[in-house]
Amino acid sequence: MSIVDWVFVKGLIVGFLIAAPVGPVGLLCIRRALADGRTAAFVAGLGAAVADTFYGMVAGLGLSLISDALMTWKTELSVIGGLFLLVLGIKAWRSPPPRLGAVPTTRAGLLKDFTATLLITLTNPATIIAFMAVFASLGAVHVQDAPLDAGLLILGVFLGSALWWLTLSALTGAVRHRFSPVWLGHLNQGSGGLLILSGLAVLGSLLWSGF
Repeated sequence: MSIVDWVFVKGLIVGFLIAAPVGPVGLLCIRRALADGRTAAFVAGLGAAVADTFYGMVAGLGLSLISDALMTWKTELSVIGGLFLLVLGIKAWRSPPPRLGAVPTTRAGLLKDFTATLLITLTNPATIIAFMAVFASLGAVHVQDAPLDAGLLILGVFLGSALWWLTLSALTGAVRHRFSPVWLGHLNQGSGGLLILSGLAVLGSLLWSGF
């Protein structure tokens, strides 16, 4: 395997590993898959994939100016992210149970879901720390002066992250018709409750650390 191939494969691995843990974004995608199907869930996941690609670029290319700025604004970003999770969680908790196929997914709805996951991921500074850790464990990637390698690394991160969201969306969408409306209502409230808890955890950790 050539160095160029390895850079691309490393990007794929890193993108997949960072996206795979099921957190708030995963909950949103699962909720979208159950309510609106795999396409809506995948589009929502792509928002996180774009944000992952940005953070992967910063970490993988050693863009210290941007990473330092992100760390400087870490508290502010975390507050925004925590509040955003609370709002999304409350809306999910209060929304009526989804009815399978009742309302076709609109472009505006897809854009809204895409934007939500994009913002959640971008306002989580821990993402860049995770990228740095995974890149370090896989070995250094020196692509700062190699535009082709840099492009392949960034493309690999995006495709790796997108692959995870495609997998999650497909698996969840495949079983959505097995849930009754009552169970969908329970899952809807459950996902909303977990999003609320995630937002409270983010804000609580900031208070505990004294900002």
